Amino acid sequence: MARAWRNFDWTLLGITLVMLVIGVVMVRSATINTPGLEDMVRRQITFCLAGLVILFVAASVDYTLVATAPTLTYLILVGLLALVEIVGMTQGGAQRWVEIGLAVQPSELAKILVVIILARFLADREQAMRRISTYLGAVLLLALPLVLIYLQPDLGTTLSIAFAGGVMLLIAGLPLIYAALTGVAAAAVAPLAWLSMQDYMRNRILLFLNPAGNPDDFYNVNQALISIGNGGILGQGLFHGSQSQLHFLRVRHTDFIFSVIAEELGFVGAVIVLVLFILLLLRLLRIADLARDSFGRLLVIGMTSIIFFQAAVNIGMNLNLLPVTGKPLPFISYGGSSLLIFMLSIGLAESVAMRYRKLEF
Repeated sequence: MARAWRNFDWTLLGITLVMLVIGVVMVRSATINTPGLEDMVRRQITFCLAGLVILFVAASVDYTLVATAPTLTYLILVGLLALVEIVGMTQGGAQRWVEIGLAVQPSELAKILVVIILARFLADREQAMRRISTYLGAVLLLALPLVLIYLQPDLGTTLSIAFAGGVMLLIAGLPLIYAALTGVAAAAVAPLAWLSMQDYMRNRILLFLNPAGNPDDFYNVNQALISIGNGGILGQGLFHGSQSQLHFLRVRHTDFIFSVIAEELGFVGAVIVLVLFILLLLRLLRIADLARDSFGRLLVIGMTSIIFFQAAVNIGMNLNLLPVTGKPLPFISYGGSSLLIFMLSIGLAESVAMRYRKLEF
């Protein structure tokens, strides 16, 4: 085990720590002098510390052990997601939590578990990727969790997992003809998907396409754009952003924390955050490239895809380049379940890095 720790990616850990510190500072700035949110910083620090413990525990365990019972894991995940539909707690208009001593959000857990299960499935069929049975099996494996998450409703997480699944299939060697067929099928069911959406989902898409159609609903996106514009090159100063400190910008500690960063730390601060994400993703891709087996490679690729997708969507909606989805900025936005899952992802990636070749004892 001691020899395995020599391969621990300390650079990846360092990047993660810097992002966590930025997150704590910006959550503090976004919640200062805000009634009801005074305890957010303390809780975020607690989540960060718990996440670090999870990271090191996950790194110390051989990553191959996390997929020793994929069928049982899949059944437990589906059971939890189904339980949300039956006795789930409703917050903010969405039924996404289950009370089991503490509030648990199974859809966040699904991000990592679906990646693990799909990575195991594809790795076991490495020599059979051209078979239609492999493709259909992977699609069916993804479909049930995605449908259950979509019904909560949680379109953002559904798209995150679907994106990661698609990337994993392509990296595993899925023939492009299957990818094309998937695209055609998606286009065919698009009208049905549109009709099945909750009203607020359709409104967000329509608002993105036509902001002038409903100026009241566009308020928060407009405030985010004003915040970013106010920042200039160097920003208005930490804890001195006008839109955030005067509370014009809503949900500023979660969905729109990037706007707070841009306003208070300016273009320079925003670019630093973007560079940190790029470096993080590059380190993860390096680990995937060095992985000693297909399972390790696909595992890291799946987790990297989710981090990339969620960061891109969050920053994109802050810049009005994408519709608002309500997904937090990984490692930086306030949040418990999401942060812990991302820290677990980094821990598993570190486990792959530590065992990138068979160790000699």
